[in-house]
Amino acid sequence: MNGCETRVAAAAQLACLLEARAPKPGNVSPATSFRDATYEDFLASAVAIGPALAAAGRRPLGVTIRAAVEATAGWVPSNTNLGLVLLLAPLARAALRPGEAPLRTRLQATLAETTVADARETYAAIRRAAPGGLGRASDQDVGGEPTVTLREAMALAAPRDAIAREYTTDFQATFDTGAPALERALAAGLGWSDAVVETYLTLLGAAPDTHIARKLGADEAVLVQHQARAALDAGGVRTGAGRDAIAALDRALRDDRNSRNPGATADLTGAAICVLLLEGGWRRQEVPDGRA
Repeated sequence: MNGCETRVAAAAQLACLLEARAPKPGNVSPATSFRDATYEDFLASAVAIGPALAAAGRRPLGVTIRAAVEATAGWVPSNTNLGLVLLLAPLARAALRPGEAPLRTRLQATLAETTVADARETYAAIRRAAPGGLGRASDQDVGGEPTVTLREAMALAAPRDAIAREYTTDFQATFDTGAPALERALAAGLGWSDAVVETYLTLLGAAPDTHIARKLGADEAVLVQHQARAALDAGGVRTGAGRDAIAALDRALRDDRNSRNPGATADLTGAAICVLLLEGGWRRQEVPDGRA
């Protein structure tokens, strides 16, 4: 593993850790667990995917996705990170492409060159993770063998899945909404935990969560979207009223089956963190002796 591979893997793992640590409404955090997943499961998952993502520049995208999911399954009993792996793997591969082009430009090239073999490996990874609420598709269902490229398969799923939609838009939500929101929050002096929560609420307020929509329907997803906007309008993590609204949203999103968990939005948040880290956002501020 060379230095660049180490840095890219560390950025992806740190993104997972920062995303899991932040008390995002309706999600697992240090103080809250799901029936089938604990905060410690998410920590183990973050560590597990490191070697697969470090090798992302040397292996096909689908192989990287499958390797990361398989590595996670060796540590945790439930699906903790499939959506995030689907986002982090192309980001890692893009970051490890040769050249000095911006990260998003390299990502565009990475997504444009996906193959049927990438789709085949990704389908196997999805079946291995067994995410809840996946349902069946009339064309290129993950229960069968794909006959199109991974990006083409994602385009078919894009109307119902936010992660798939990122593959067809060159990660529009990640780059145009999530990463700028996170950068603004950090620039305003928020700590990482609060900044991540604000980013999550910004993404959730911008579009209905497709994980909720698949489980409970579009109307429920839109309701949660409006609740996230209301929490932001009240000041979010920056005011007492906003924190009260966030706490109320968290209570409203919790049930025994985690059916109102905005899981797709949490994954997009993790991808936004990774983008900022890959672009140098961890230590942008000056240190006391004047070094950058």
